[in-house]
Amino acid sequence: MQSKNLTSVSSKKKTPDNQQERLKTIGWIVGYVDGEGCFSVSMIRNKETRYGWQVFPEFVVTQGEKSLNSLKFIQDFFGCGKTFVNRRHDNHRENLYRYCIRSIKDLNEKIIPFFKENELRTEKKKDFDLFIKIIELMLKQEHFNLKGLKKIAKLIQKMNRKKPSRFLESSETIRRNRHRR
Repeated sequence: MQSKNLTSVSSKKKTPDNQQERLKTIGWIVGYVDGEGCFSVSMIRNKETRYGWQVFPEFVVTQGEKSLNSLKFIQDFFGCGKTFVNRRHDNHRENLYRYCIRSIKDLNEKIIPFFKENELRTEKKKDFDLFIKIIELMLKQEHFNLKGLKKIAKLIQKMNRKKPSRFLESSETIRRNRHRR
């Protein structure tokens, strides 16, 4: 099943025809996501749900406006998701763009099989592994019961985070705490 999904994903119109070029494209995408991508899951307050929380998984790749074509290329490659503009109101001269996939179906059928077969090489792989576990729990509809929500919340706490002890010991934290005294 995974190779079928990979074939359908990698045979999009903008993907090169020969095997060597396809492998280069796949390697480029993996490297790009290793640097600029994120697998995240949020729990959002929602009064309409039974326990007041909604689980919100997403795969995101962020880039400045000058590199918008690279996000469009990745979007064409996967054949799903949307690209959004985050207008900037700070001292930066260009807007940020976010390529996002939020559909459980697309995450499960396209993104997860792709990155299982084409492994990430940075610490992001740990977040991806936790992301897979959360998607699996959601596919089993565990997010609709309290026990499952708690299980998901514990996994989320391990994602995209630095260890608290390292953060508390950082020179930036120590400097900020000195100024507060």
